[in-house]
Formats: sequence, structure tokens, C-alpha cells
Amino acid sequence: MTSTIERPIWDDVDEAMVDEVMRMSTEELTSRARLLDSEIRFMQSELKHVNHEINTKQTKVKDSKSKIKMNKALPYLVATVVELLDVEPQEDEIEEGANVDLDSQRKGKCAVIKTSTRQTYFLPVIGLVPPEDLKPGDLVGVHKDSYLILEKLPPEFDSRVKAMEVDERPTERYSDIGGLDKQIQELIEAVVLPMTHRDRFEALGIQPPKGVLLYGPPGTGKTLLARACAAQTKSTFLKLAGPQLVQMFIGDGAKLVRDAFQLAKEKAPAIIFIDELDAIGKRHKLKCSSIF
Repeated sequence: MTSTIERPIWDDVDEAMVDEVMRMSTEELTSRARLLDSEIRFMQSELKHVNHEINTKQTKVKDSKSKIKMNKALPYLVATVVELLDVEPQEDEIEEGANVDLDSQRKGKCAVIKTSTRQTYFLPVIGLVPPEDLKPGDLVGVHKDSYLILEKLPPEFDSRVKAMEVDERPTERYSDIGGLDKQIQELIEAVVLPMTHRDRFEALGIQPPKGVLLYGPPGTGKTLLARACAAQTKSTFLKLAGPQLVQMFIGDGAKLVRDAFQLAKEKAPAIIFIDELDAIGKRHKLKCSSIF
């Protein structure tokens, strides 16, 4: 019957250290033990100190989150970002014991905003939204007292522009349109191919047209052609009428056009169909429409 060999207690210890301990006297071992006890107590004290700091920081984080939650309580004040600025800290010599303006010592991005109450403010501290996520013209929600930016809001579109978007994707086909084979071919070359084969145009260095002008009496298929193009390119179809762009107040019609094209960029690929385009300028005998 073979006997099992027990694993030595010093198996995981450095042999040189074992030899050193074996050569020590009783007094030396006692002194070393006291030294180790002192180090253990010191480490335990350090551990308590670190745990205390962790608990303190966790409490501060919890308080900060509660303050952020309280400050983010609705309603917000709506504002527009006017400009983002790079600000360098002031290098003036500061006397010892003098009051220091922290805002003048900040480095980074600052913002200029204009609120819905038509007041303009400079923000040395932007707020909770990263500066790289903001650009001039963005709509933001700010705190009503401190004016810190709390949230980036979605772009604002005129309700009349949102109504231009056709909810259902067009299903018309070119085969549904009769007697316009030449116009269909020209429309495919001018509108469809630059959208479906953009890389080929770029490789050849060809600049495709931005849009086409369709003219003719009512009922000759102008709208059908535009809807067929949108169906073939699987694009969002935006339809508006020329009289909508002629508004009573100066700049209102221009804003509609800007919002329409901005909405088209966000819904890309998109086709904008402007019907009765002759209502904007000089009136001609023939009815006109345009695709962009």
C-alpha cells in the first residue's frame, strides 16, 4: 500500500525566502512578524480610506444624477444655436489670494444661443450635449433659468411642409403612361439614372442636372411621370403646389422652400414635385411643373 505524499506548505514560496526564514533566530522572526503586522494594519487603514473615498464619490455621483434629473424636468425653453466658439483661457497674472473667475479660465467650446423669447445668450459652459454634436441652426432645449443646453431637439419643419410628404410610396409604372415614350426616356436619363447609377456619373465626370421642367396642359401626365420616377428609384415623393410658395409675408415662402429641401435631404433619396410652377413668376399660357 503506497502512502500519499502531502504537498509541502512552502511549495508556492520562493526557495530563497524559505532559506532566509530558516536561518533567522527567534528574535528576528518575532521582529519580522511585528513588521508584517504593522504593514497589514497600514494596508487595512489604506483600504478603509479608499473605501471611504469610493463611498463619497458614489454619493456625489448619486447627488449629481438627482440634480441633473431635477434640472431636466420639463418644460424646456426652446432655443437655436447661433454660433459655436473656441475659447482660450485668459493668461493674465493672478495675484495670490485674489478671486478667480472660473469662466475666464475655461478652455474648449462655448456657444451663443437665441431663445424663443428673442434673447441672445453666451454660454461659457454648453451643458449636457457634447459640443461636437451641435452646429449653428440646431434646435435645442435649454434650462429656463441657467440656459444650459439639456437636449438636442429634432429639426423644426413647417406643418405645411410635412403635409407635402406622400405617406404611401408611389406605385405607378411607365407602362401606365401612354404616348410619352420620348419624355419617359429623357426623364430616365435626366433623373433616374443619376440616382440609381451615381457612381458611373462620378467616374465619367458628368454633372447630372438638378431637376427637369415639365410643361403642358393639365392632364397630359406630368404628375404620373414624377410618381413613376419616384416608384422606380424607391424615393420619398414630396408634392407641393406653386401657389403655396407665394405667401402674404416676406420670407414665408422662402422658408417653405428651405424646409422642403431640408426634409428631402433627411428623407433621401427623395423627389420633389412642384406643381403649377408658373404661379411663382410670370404666368404663361401652358401649365408647368418641375421635378427636383
